[in-house]
Amino acid sequence: MALPGHAVLLIEDGVYAATAGSPLEARLREDGSQVRYYALKPDMDARGMASRALDGVTLVDYGGFVDLVAEHSVSNSWL
Repeated sequence: MALPGHAVLLIEDGVYAATAGSPLEARLREDGSQVRYYALKPDMDARGMASRALDGVTLVDYGGFVDLVAEHSVSNSWL
């Protein structure tokens, strides 16, 4: 659903997609030049995955989460 210029924030168990060896690693790397990917660092830390974050995925804290919401006029959430 993400289009060029969009930003995607991965939270909760979604952060697993932002790690090396994940089934979605190739997709994130492929889309990374057109879609900006972020992962919530506290969720990465809680799962012990922060050290496995993919290059090109920006880790953000809760303040960064708020900044992303303020920066983008439309926000969608899927579970």
